[in-house]
Amino acid sequence: MKTYFFLLTLFLVFASGTAGCTPESKPAPTAVVADSAAADKSGSGLATETERPRDASDEFFEGGEIPELKIEVPEGELKQLRENSKAYVRCTIRQNEDVVFKSVGIKLKGAAGSFREIDDRPALTLNMDKFAKGKHKKQSFHGLDKFHLNNSVQDESYLNELICSELCRAAGVATPRVTHARVWLNERDLGLYVLKEGFDKKFLKRHFADPSGNLYDGGFLQDIDVDLEKDSGDGDDDRSDLHALKAACEEPEPEKRWPLIESRLDVDKFLSFVALEMMTCHWDGYSFNKNNYRIYFDATNQKAYFLPHGMDQMFGDPNAPVLDHPGRIVSAAVMQNPKWRAQYRERLRELLPLFAPADKLVARVDALQPRLRSLLEALNVEQAQGHDDRIRELKERLVARAEGLKEQVEHPDPSPPEFDENNTIHLADWYGASECDDALHEEADLPGEPSRKTYLIKCGPSGRCVASWRRKVLLAKGRYEFNVEAKTVDVEAIEDERGAAAGIRASGAPRTDRLAGSSDWTPMKFEFNVLEEVREVELVAELKSTKGQVWFDRETLTLKRLMPRQVE
Repeated sequence: MKTYFFLLTLFLVFASGTAGCTPESKPAPTAVVADSAAADKSGSGLATETERPRDASDEFFEGGEIPELKIEVPEGELKQLRENSKAYVRCTIRQNEDVVFKSVGIKLKGAAGSFREIDDRPALTLNMDKFAKGKHKKQSFHGLDKFHLNNSVQDESYLNELICSELCRAAGVATPRVTHARVWLNERDLGLYVLKEGFDKKFLKRHFADPSGNLYDGGFLQDIDVDLEKDSGDGDDDRSDLHALKAACEEPEPEKRWPLIESRLDVDKFLSFVALEMMTCHWDGYSFNKNNYRIYFDATNQKAYFLPHGMDQMFGDPNAPVLDHPGRIVSAAVMQNPKWRAQYRERLRELLPLFAPADKLVARVDALQPRLRSLLEALNVEQAQGHDDRIRELKERLVARAEGLKEQVEHPDPSPPEFDENNTIHLADWYGASECDDALHEEADLPGEPSRKTYLIKCGPSGRCVASWRRKVLLAKGRYEFNVEAKTVDVEAIEDERGAAAGIRASGAPRTDRLAGSSDWTPMKFEFNVLEEVREVELVAELKSTKGQVWFDRETLTLKRLMPRQVE
């Protein structure tokens, strides 16, 4: 067990007298955790507390004050933001009426759920020296070059990001620090915001011995098989580090795959990252949804470190699974290794005291609430009363999640399904997926053949359909045959590296079969190997076309284990 896990209990101890502070008071409730820099002593290339001197940002995030930030954006800059919300323009920030920051870069942030236009209640990214020159060239905001103001439209408690940030850092996962601010935008009082440290070189320097490595933004619903946006780094711009990590994860032979992954990924840190995403129910993170993450390639060892982000919708399901095999490229590959899977199980047990019993997390919420409520009450009494309800609900979720985790960590690992006497299982409960907005998925009875229960995919008006029905199944080592009967009408094929027209396959594998044009019911099959002792396979029944539709007969969606055949 790593040394820092013996230290976890130290981070769970609260100082006595953690009563809440008003916005004007100085001392804040003692945090539930310390930085990962302090927690980690494993020699992984992460900076340690003794290597990193304290700076102005430490006092800011540890202080109890909620700053008042008045942001002034000239009309010409506002016009530019309305035209391109993701491009920086200039603004001025006044803090508490007495500190002024000029020539600050500002842009809008957020994706589908949290994005709001500039004339609404936008989430913002501030870059202190984006445009600064002369005496303002090296200006910073309490030691920060970059920070975010989140509108928290998906978290009315305003505490999910802060609590989960502290939990991650307690587990040795490098994570931005969080506090709050009251925000005005051109004299419009926008109210309470969540203030979050930015991912930049100053952040990297806090957590890594060398901050010059490549830092990538995971973007919106993207895995490492796309060219992620590079935010910083002195390394090559050809994404060769990302490509090498992807190639390692997709190496077909397990004996070669594991050492390749170890050379490209800090597996120990990644296990903690995945465990925290699972335990906090981060459904919109990397492991569940290939979203809300950063990747840093440490210049000292060339290994990847995953960093959590966007933790505003947390603890939603007290029974959210922590033992399921995640389906993303890196997490799926790591969890296929029996040794790493066992280490992950042990990591869940090591981290459980952070969550259960829930008393310490509930106490942390209780200590933070008064400073928020005081500000909210000054804004709107009804809003403050509503916040009381949201805090109560958050504490209930924390307690329920603690109980769910205590039960789950002792469960046995999921096991492959039982095949019948013919070495076959029927596959129900498929779900739709699409790369286009207007493809139609429907569970339908076929016209004229009411006995046929089908999964339908129909190309939409855009004339581009890359859509599928999918089903995950956990399988033991062996050779398998995936079967279905399909029928098409007027299918005109799109071809790519995975196949064309209508067909079936295992995710990540190409297929050679193609059902195009109009056809009667046609048996289709796809054979594949599982080389690992246990692996989760995602089966795909898909349509790639510019027009037409396909029906897959639900009763014929089966998987057969080819017992006489040896794994090739």
